[in-house]
Amino acid sequence: MCGISGYVGVGNAKESLSKMVAIQHHRGPDASGVFCDPGLAALGHNRLAIIDLSAQANQPFKDNSGRYVMVYNGEVYNYREIRESLKGNYDFKTQSDTEVVLAAYIQFGSACLNHFNGMFAFAIWDSLDKKLFAARDRFGVKPFYYTQNRESFFFSSEIKALREVTETSELNETVFANYFAYGSYGMPDETFFSGIHQLPGGHTLEYQASKLLINRWYDFEDRVARVPVNLSLEEVKEHYLQLLKDSISLRFRADVPLGINISGGVDSSLLLGLVNIRDDAHQVKAYTFYTGDNRYDELPWVEAMVQHTKTGLTKVHFEAEEVPAFAKKLSRFQDEPYGGIPTLAYAKLFEQAQKDGVKVILDGQGMDESWAGYDYYHTISQQTIQGQAAESNPFKTNCLQPEFLVLASEPNYPKPFDNDLQNKQYRNLFYTKIPRALRFNDRISMAFSTELREPFLDYLMVEFAFAQPEHFKLQNGQTKFVLREILGDLVTNKV
Repeated sequence: MCGISGYVGVGNAKESLSKMVAIQHHRGPDASGVFCDPGLAALGHNRLAIIDLSAQANQPFKDNSGRYVMVYNGEVYNYREIRESLKGNYDFKTQSDTEVVLAAYIQFGSACLNHFNGMFAFAIWDSLDKKLFAARDRFGVKPFYYTQNRESFFFSSEIKALREVTETSELNETVFANYFAYGSYGMPDETFFSGIHQLPGGHTLEYQASKLLINRWYDFEDRVARVPVNLSLEEVKEHYLQLLKDSISLRFRADVPLGINISGGVDSSLLLGLVNIRDDAHQVKAYTFYTGDNRYDELPWVEAMVQHTKTGLTKVHFEAEEVPAFAKKLSRFQDEPYGGIPTLAYAKLFEQAQKDGVKVILDGQGMDESWAGYDYYHTISQQTIQGQAAESNPFKTNCLQPEFLVLASEPNYPKPFDNDLQNKQYRNLFYTKIPRALRFNDRISMAFSTELREPFLDYLMVEFAFAQPEHFKLQNGQTKFVLREILGDLVTNKV
């Protein structure tokens, strides 16, 4: 995980790129670099070294011919398999996944994306065709922001880097109005700043001769339609458990220490159970936070889980007195409105991991969206807040000025599937829950120079779970039915 930045346009942008690299230092304190194609383009990079720690893997990274230059943020976990398939077509100089991504692009063009299993946002400058190509992973785990005018195009991993070098600080009043009136954080291409956009997950971007072209490369609906849905419960459990094991195995690929963040719930219990069937489980540190208030803490459940495993537990105490100063500190990294106290408490885990020298953390994000884990999935309610009554409105619009409220309009999300449950899941995956959580979590993990990996957002897992019939998701008044069945075979009955 790293920080990327870049510029395409008329003039010398080296000074601007240096500023962008400096302001994103926390994303990659291990190395930094800037590439310039004078008068045409510049790319910047901050490196958090995870795979192949050598200087040869630093970025911006050039291919052997010097034609292509890439900056890349994230991890393509199946890079070893892709590298093996490309050996006859590319002479590799490093052991990094960075070089594999670039080699795959040279070999396959934009179709390389279909080969990748991972989280990524990258940009490649073609110095011959004078064209920038950029892409973002399927669910938008890694960020990509950009701004443009008639003469130039800037991109970065964080909004603050763009605001540092361009005049793009005007707030997007419509996005703010929808945020206060409906809890929306904008559509996939929007931010809270009117001149700054994000490349949606599963999309590519090309910029050449002052023309911008954006295309969708990941067709989720088509992929889901190809998943078999006539399986027995045992077949579903067996196949999904194998996908789980494969995902964990891929996300354990690193040349630095790893840890996991856990709570007392089903998803964390499953993550802990899967980690502990590995031979190296004793080397993995588990982190959880507690406040000392038994009404809210899940610590007793976490301790009950961990005592049956080989994993050591680090308990991080988050006190109310810390909130004002810590909130102020994190606001500098978040750039936009964020999730309040839960986000602050979660950030404490990354702060502790950094102190412990743990550079990679896995967590359990994604299961509620894949297996219909929220209570409102049971009902006709279109609520997006867990525990909120269908007829109630948590947003007090009467507190807003009429001239501000008139800017708001209730979000109308696509409904590409023929049943209400899957459309709710789709909304949460691509428009509400997951984009919001990923944005918060990328920024708090990077604030402490720590890479966060999401094993339960492996696209093969999400597609398979999403496609399954409703009775495998909701049964006997319980959500995530199949997960609970699998969990029973892995962890203690006390969970």
